[in-house]
Amino acid sequence: MATSTKPLRALLYSRVSTGKQARSGLGLDDQIQTMTEAAALRRWEVVDHITDAGVSGKSVQARPGLLKAMKCLDSGEAEVLVVAKLDRLSRSVGDFAQLLDRAKRKGWGVVVLDVDVDTTRAAGEFVVNVLASAAQFERRLIGDRVAAAHAQRRLRGQRAGQRPELPNALRHRIAKEVAKGTSLNALAAKLNNEGVATARGGNWYASTIRHVLQSVALDDELARLAKSDA
Repeated sequence: MATSTKPLRALLYSRVSTGKQARSGLGLDDQIQTMTEAAALRRWEVVDHITDAGVSGKSVQARPGLLKAMKCLDSGEAEVLVVAKLDRLSRSVGDFAQLLDRAKRKGWGVVVLDVDVDTTRAAGEFVVNVLASAAQFERRLIGDRVAAAHAQRRLRGQRAGQRPELPNALRHRIAKEVAKGTSLNALAAKLNNEGVATARGGNWYASTIRHVLQSVALDDELARLAKSDA
């Protein structure tokens, strides 16, 4: 780590989780400003700023920017990883614990500005672990609430989740052909030969056909529930 007479070399890391935020910059600007101001106030030397744009925080391994940042820290290019908010770094206790362990083994620290803690100190590491646990707990609560809302919609005979993007005529055609015995691979090849586009404009595969069948089955089940409840 840096000595008391030498400015700390800091690597700034930011993240936004949705494609819309990544395109607009919404959320990134605030994070960058917060980290830059903190670096100037503490007289840190900012060696780099790395961003994961449009990337989920569920897994560290799924974030190329964070992986690159950690490699830079491991190699000694910086001594501390700086993030504006804890949930921008991790929402998983397991991932966060591994990141802290790696930082300790490699000799670099983690500073989280929104909670004003520094993992180079024992008290800071303890506090961040507690906060990471709370972030994961909140995420689980949100997931439970969403699942409960979807269940209630199904009970009322309403679709839960995204509406089908394919025309109903095409969806029902697929369901009928499979019901007649056409294999998923054969039907996918047939639709590709006919030039029928998928909802995303790509090619058909057995997995694509399977998703359409699941969607049609869900609609049929919701219609049955609505009829029985009438």
